[in-house]
Amino acid sequence: MSEHTVNRRTFLKAGTLGGVAAARASEAHAGGTAQREPRAASVPPFDLEEVSIAALQERMASGAETSTSITQKYLARIAALDTAGPTLRQVLETNPDALAVAAERDGERRAGRVRGPLHGVPILLKDNIGTADRMTTTAGSLALEGSVPAKDSFVAGRLREAGAILLGKTNMSEWANIRSTRSTSGWSGRGGLGRNPYALDRNTSGSSSGSGAAVAASYAAAAIGTETDGSIVSPANNTCLVGIKPTLGLVSRSGIIPIAHTQDTAGPMARTVADAVAVLIAIAAVDPSDPETARSASTDRQYMRALASGGLAGVRIGVPRKQLFGGSPHADRHVERAMVVMQSLGAEIIDPVALKMPDDLGEHELEVLLYEFKTDVNAYLASLGPRAPVKSLKQAIAFNDANRDREMPFFGQELFVRADAKGPLTSPDYLAALGRIRQATRERGIDAVMRAHRLDALIAPTSGPPSLTDLVNGDYGPGGASSIPAIAGYPHITVPAGFAFGLPVGLSIFGRAWSEMTLIRIAYAYEQATKHRRPPRFLATADV
Repeated sequence: MSEHTVNRRTFLKAGTLGGVAAARASEAHAGGTAQREPRAASVPPFDLEEVSIAALQERMASGAETSTSITQKYLARIAALDTAGPTLRQVLETNPDALAVAAERDGERRAGRVRGPLHGVPILLKDNIGTADRMTTTAGSLALEGSVPAKDSFVAGRLREAGAILLGKTNMSEWANIRSTRSTSGWSGRGGLGRNPYALDRNTSGSSSGSGAAVAASYAAAAIGTETDGSIVSPANNTCLVGIKPTLGLVSRSGIIPIAHTQDTAGPMARTVADAVAVLIAIAAVDPSDPETARSASTDRQYMRALASGGLAGVRIGVPRKQLFGGSPHADRHVERAMVVMQSLGAEIIDPVALKMPDDLGEHELEVLLYEFKTDVNAYLASLGPRAPVKSLKQAIAFNDANRDREMPFFGQELFVRADAKGPLTSPDYLAALGRIRQATRERGIDAVMRAHRLDALIAPTSGPPSLTDLVNGDYGPGGASSIPAIAGYPHITVPAGFAFGLPVGLSIFGRAWSEMTLIRIAYAYEQATKHRRPPRFLATADV
């Protein structure tokens, strides 16, 4: 679900523990200057580290590489780092047909057929994105081990049509972090605990944890994540990536294990804005199986046009300081610096603006998610057919109870139980909660403040630096900017904004529905002016 999953956002009042730790670190080392560098894991050199999608295409076009050689190198990288070396544990399985598909793409290239920017390029998928091949789709759960859907998800199918190599399935926070209020992000029954390549004891966050860490560690050119509330942007923040959470309906959800149809969406996670955009263009399309995508039919998806110089000139950017700052002084400081950069490039910063939200927003959001999860996941599990390991949420709960030692060694499934007790989507409580949060985040929230100040976008810290992983107590840490655009179903991009003690922090840029072109233009201009992205060093702990 998110770095701001219900356990942190609703129950732990995000920010307290993370703020204390950050303050102590600041007192010890003012300004973030390291006095003693922590030990780094031994990692072999890799000639595809940080190589962009465009650069991969250039290498294949020149004959310096083939899709087969690139795929072989990424598979070797995964083998060297995931269960050996720093043991990141971020890939659940690689595609046994990846090299065969790469050879087919090489044959097409030799014959003069190049499908587009992703032709022959390896891409990783989060383990809730269905593929009808020899890989499984389990949401990280042992309850779905061996599950193979009858057909590809629309997103997986679009990637295949674009010529991409589906390289494997990434680890994730099990069931996208909707199982427990006390979960630890990045842990699943199938994959165990994934580790952050920037500091191995720090959390990768989100539920797209494996997609984030894998791309950061150059396991693939890019990956697909999914977000209900923060699960693309939060792991991107924690692994120094660009993450794009699209407007609800720009990217199809069909064939993806769901949480909630009013907030779920898939989106790209990549090391650069240009790479994320290349993937977004490939997967954004109208899907008859997902009626929500019909709303995007008239949308201009030629986002490459936004990758141009001067993207910040004349734009008006609002800063909801009171609502979305204060979770981390380190993140706040980097966003303050980002404002200076944006102003120097011609942006007008309106600081502050008031993005007012009701105090009980998180409680009502959780109510909506629990109702929709019961309905949506039951429909998904039923669609898998008679050979599916579990066929309903009730059966998944029973499986977890029967396999408590493997599935619930650290945290339980109280959210599963609460969801299963909910009624249908005609329930007055559900409809009232949905109406309340949508009105608060849309017409009285993002739409209102942007109209009042004639804004093109809003900015805030995506989150604070990654918190320590704590399997005993579960997730904690500073809050972030994900919830308001996530509930609204509006677009949200995070881009690297700098580092604190060797740990990455991101800048969030979000706005009205269907404003991806504007947000990409702003994100790209800021990225090109700052170049904050840098590869991980696989440190044992933070550089303090």
